[in-house]
Amino acid sequence: MTGPRERSPLIQRLAALGTVDGDAEDERLRRSTLVLSTSLICVLTPLWVVTYLALGLPIPTLIPAGYLVVTIASLVWFARTRRYVPFRTFQLTLMLLLPFALQWSLGGFAASSAVSLWGLWPSLGAVLFVGGRGAVAWFAGYLALLAVSAAIDPVLEPAVIPAGVQTAFFVANVTGPSLVAYLLLRYFVRERDREHERSERLLLNVLPAVVAARLKHHHGVIADRFPEATVLFADIVDFTPLAVRLPPEEVVKLLDQVFTAFDRLADDLRLEKIKTIGDAYMVAGGVPTPRDDHCEAVAEMALAMVEACRRLTGLDSITLRIGMDTGPVVAGVIGQRKFSYDLWGDTVNTASRLESHGVPGSIQVSSRVYDRLCDRYRFEQRGLIDLKGKGPTPAWLLLGPRA
Repeated sequence: MTGPRERSPLIQRLAALGTVDGDAEDERLRRSTLVLSTSLICVLTPLWVVTYLALGLPIPTLIPAGYLVVTIASLVWFARTRRYVPFRTFQLTLMLLLPFALQWSLGGFAASSAVSLWGLWPSLGAVLFVGGRGAVAWFAGYLALLAVSAAIDPVLEPAVIPAGVQTAFFVANVTGPSLVAYLLLRYFVRERDREHERSERLLLNVLPAVVAARLKHHHGVIADRFPEATVLFADIVDFTPLAVRLPPEEVVKLLDQVFTAFDRLADDLRLEKIKTIGDAYMVAGGVPTPRDDHCEAVAEMALAMVEACRRLTGLDSITLRIGMDTGPVVAGVIGQRKFSYDLWGDTVNTASRLESHGVPGSIQVSSRVYDRLCDRYRFEQRGLIDLKGKGPTPAWLLLGPRA
């Protein structure tokens, strides 16, 4: 089996056979693995049919030939109905019973070159297709058929098969199940790892990496207090009337273009995107991993956001309004479904208010930001502004780094 990018069109079509839109990834993987394993055994089956036919053994010829015909018909039925459980049960039953029937028709273990080894594959496959508990019954069935074979072996009439053919088939009966098991398990593990990587990427799109790692091993409340952090809120000015004028596709495309640019800036500056709400964007520095330069990094982010928005959209009507504050925050994960990593505290509220009471096209910051950055950045004093819930509050506009 090859990786997803190297699969042939035939393998891709077979893997998709019987899949149902909306299936969970585990269910889709079980379906595709069963179809591929069944198809692989069908490819190998004609070797036994042709050989037994050449040896003049009609019943041993009919058993694998019948399996081939019935299995191809069941694959066609499965492709049309998508009924996985009946198809799975039917195939596992066939693969368990027919090797023993073939062994008995050939006259026992020695004459059949231990063809009953093929009956082990359904027990192994059941671990993948049914689950650990469900596979117990299939393995018990395999052991029971082995016991029956051992009991009747002395009374069976061995078929006349040349010694060289017996040896060749013994090698084939050891190699065949081993090859099928190896290839299908390899395919299953590779696909499962690919889906795991995809799930990890999705999780890291929701939570910071260090928080995601804690969430996997921690079942209680995840919450931290940070004595120093910087929070930024950005909003597109007059976005609502703009959204009314544009088609829905253009609105989403515009936001995706702008926010994707912001995400890249956050990654470059090692800042943490917290969330987006409508056309608002929130980012923080110093959480969940503390750093000494969190305020400077967020200031650089704010200046770069204004420039990136102007450069990417190419529209004079797109203007950002940004608010910043620095200070203590509380951070944690909330919710059991669609959980999120969020921040709380006066620093968060102040940054939000500075944004909503800000000047279009400008970056409005608190006195705490000004005190921290005034020796390295240029500011314009705005005076006192009346912030909701805080009253008259001194504010500055961040202009850029000092020359």
